[in-house]
Amino acid sequence: MLTGVSSLLACFAVALVFAGTASSAEVAARQDHPPGSRVDAETLSFAEITDRWNGAFLWKPASASTDVVTRFGDEARSVFGPIPYIDCGGADAKIIPLEIDGNIVDLKPNPGIPGNPLQFEHRDTAGNIVKWGTQIARCDKPSLAGNVTYCGMNSRISRKVVGNVEWVALCRKSTPHLEIDPEPYWQKDNPTFARLGIVGYNRLSGEIVFFDGGKNHAHFDWTRPFTPPGGRSYRDVKGRAAAATLYDPTFQIQCSACHDNKGPYVITPHISQARIGYPGGAKSEKALAFSLGDYIPRTIRDERLPFRVIGSAYTSIYATDLARAKTIRDPSGNCTECHTLTTQVTGQRIAADAAGRDPVVTNPTWAQVVSVRAELLKLADIDAHRTEWARQTRQGRIHPWMVPRDGSKVDATSAQIGEDDWRRLSDCLWKAGGEECGYQPLFTACPAPGTPSGGDGSQPIDLSFAILPAPTRQLGVDRVLRLNWHYINDYGQVPQRDDVRFNIAVKSTAIPPLGEMPLDSDYPSVGEAQGRNIDMIASNVGISGAAMVIDNLSYFGHERFTDPTPSTAPRQFRVDLPATCNRRYLVRILPKRFCFDQSDVRYARHGQLVFADVACH
Repeated sequence: MLTGVSSLLACFAVALVFAGTASSAEVAARQDHPPGSRVDAETLSFAEITDRWNGAFLWKPASASTDVVTRFGDEARSVFGPIPYIDCGGADAKIIPLEIDGNIVDLKPNPGIPGNPLQFEHRDTAGNIVKWGTQIARCDKPSLAGNVTYCGMNSRISRKVVGNVEWVALCRKSTPHLEIDPEPYWQKDNPTFARLGIVGYNRLSGEIVFFDGGKNHAHFDWTRPFTPPGGRSYRDVKGRAAAATLYDPTFQIQCSACHDNKGPYVITPHISQARIGYPGGAKSEKALAFSLGDYIPRTIRDERLPFRVIGSAYTSIYATDLARAKTIRDPSGNCTECHTLTTQVTGQRIAADAAGRDPVVTNPTWAQVVSVRAELLKLADIDAHRTEWARQTRQGRIHPWMVPRDGSKVDATSAQIGEDDWRRLSDCLWKAGGEECGYQPLFTACPAPGTPSGGDGSQPIDLSFAILPAPTRQLGVDRVLRLNWHYINDYGQVPQRDDVRFNIAVKSTAIPPLGEMPLDSDYPSVGEAQGRNIDMIASNVGISGAAMVIDNLSYFGHERFTDPTPSTAPRQFRVDLPATCNRRYLVRILPKRFCFDQSDVRYARHGQLVFADVACH
């Protein structure tokens, strides 16, 4: 018989009896388990045979390597699918320009001077040369990152979209002294750059991942694409080895502190998107001549939507900050109707720069005094690199670059946010506000399989079983109990997603004389299926409580350390169990998600229950 019940149950301790040939003492001694332990001949026989029959499909995702970078790449690939090569030198990549006094600036040989020395050429929107310069101290749109060259030029950005997943790479030119000089390094056709950063993002699930080039590299070169961390697959030996030396295993840059507005990128004037930082807006003469247009699209996400960082190594380092980060609601209603602001960098630095206001806390703690002072110094450095043209009061002003009600539509008549409104907002941004701030956790929890509220409502379907002849009597079993079901891991709608496995918990009893239906309490409990206090016997089979547990079953055909084939249809799952005549087998099938963050694994609430009577008439 077959039944599918989904309820949280307590569980009776039911004896587990399987056929075996060796004595309990002999088997226990062979397996380094003392006589009298739970591991007797019958349980050992069941574990060994089950592992032998199903072992090729029993494995954890992203477990092929202990190398930090390689494992991190495998985790990302298990969630986002194949990672494309990072190519800042390709035709699709865009150059981030430099603007000074409303003109575009580039570093070129000056034909008007003997020897054609490299100088900074300034051109207007019509392409006319306005002047040449030998140095750059300020620019219209200095970087807000704070640890890179403020007025750098000719960095490149690359964006690739695969279904619902997009990858954004920034190949950033910078110098240790954070200033720009007339050196060949800064030329447009010089492929050398200092900082490599990549963001992967799923627009449906809100999952995001960050990885950076290693800080032990003096420079990078974009003439050839960079292999992704973990290579292209588990079997890409060459690519995995190359990536392990390319990326930063220490995760020195806390990317999640800046990329914290529920999306993959934070748009500031420095990036030269047409919709921000141009007098007259996206259709203005300067925007059409100088900007990247809408290369980076607008993605306004509600503060209530899911947003979670992938990568167990990264999230373990920044676990405290991830847990403490909050979204806020602007008490004055000026800013958060359109933007998600947080108690991290989008609030404490970017909002302050956008509004042209200094951060302030009304009644600060000593820690807040220290933090605000440090941020004031950083904002002062940024502002010291901003041109007077950018903040002039007459026509053409672009700073502040966000104003109440009108957003980025700045002009000579735009007004700053009021001092009282800013103080209330700033208090919220620095965690000094109250209920008026509407604080909510920025990063949301990893969803367990089958949790509709978390965006993953997938359930196992088509549960069935078959009782088959044993392949050979030498195995010491009478029958094969084959369980089948189908399941599609469609969270985020990634056809190659591979972060869900199944635990199968099994109990055996004698078949009741009248064949009565089992009670819910007869089945293995959820805790047993989760493998609480499990004693592993074979590689992937152990005993938990009074149940045998098969751990980490992938879909049928998905062998250990292979990447899944794309599929949008439910995949077949199958497990073969050794069975003895005249026994009843009670099974709980429990899906689980490997979260690849500090929460580790999330199990479905109940799982599915099936039982089979092996009568052997």
